[in-house]
Amino acid sequence: MLAFKEYQVIGRRLPTESVPEPKLFRMRVFAPNEVVAKSRYWYFLQKLHKVKRSSGEIVSVNVISEAHPTKVKNFGVWVRYDSRSGTHNMYKEIRDVTRVGAVESLYQDMAARHRARFRSIHILKVVELEKTADVKRPYIKQFLTKDLKFPLPHRIQKSSSIFAYKRPSTFY
Repeated sequence: MLAFKEYQVIGRRLPTESVPEPKLFRMRVFAPNEVVAKSRYWYFLQKLHKVKRSSGEIVSVNVISEAHPTKVKNFGVWVRYDSRSGTHNMYKEIRDVTRVGAVESLYQDMAARHRARFRSIHILKVVELEKTADVKRPYIKQFLTKDLKFPLPHRIQKSSSIFAYKRPSTFY
């Protein structure tokens, strides 16, 4: 499995005499390494702003790290992907501790449910859902109830002796 990172890639058209300071384009890209991040950047920039790699330059590439990587958060992800029958837009909600973790699980989910490959998935937007009212999907809402518990039934008490004279009771 590929371990993704979130990159901020900033690039522009090459300066010309008519436009000495071209407009900068900033993009957040999820990729396994810097080379793939640059490649994805040019792929999207070519579609969005008609700037090719040969007529442009990358100004900077930075790795974006999570501010609170231990807090569990809900993420809303807007996705566009190509299936065998056409192009589809989709909104998914994912519960994870980091944006990168949410995107990784999104890629796994898209591969499992829709047989969509990495190359055919375009992540349009990833947003952290701060308010519980913003959560739409029931499979995420079920974790937002107050005093949620995960009981562990059928636990066997550890014994120091090798042989026991009665069958263990696994119910509390």
